[in-house]
Amino acid sequence: MSGDSVPTDRQYTRTHEWVKEDGGMVRMGITDHAQSELTDIVFVDLPQVGKKVEAGAVLLSLESVKTVADVYAPATGTVSAVNEALKKHPELLNKDPYGEGWIVEVTPEPGGKRTETIDAAGYRGVAGIA
Repeated sequence: MSGDSVPTDRQYTRTHEWVKEDGGMVRMGITDHAQSELTDIVFVDLPQVGKKVEAGAVLLSLESVKTVADVYAPATGTVSAVNEALKKHPELLNKDPYGEGWIVEVTPEPGGKRTETIDAAGYRGVAGIA
């Protein structure tokens, strides 16, 4: 990806995660900007399905060749799915962060807290993408 790709069909956090809601489920991953800053991602510490999470709390960690980065939960709720392919192919986060490189799905708790998000144009400003 080009480092400046910001799809308009989802929301973004100031900590460089993308969030896409579909039928009451929240799917999320990291942005193209985040993966380009991390460089080659070599390990994803996926949470267990069924894990209770709090919006804004650390959900998992990513390891790249140059650093370890935390990924934050998009909503208070329960992890309902994880991208098992990332266990063997963490590089999917680099190759296709908005598609095959999704990380987890969370079922939000009714009335539960959500992470503050911004639209694609707002995220471009936060990420310094022209």
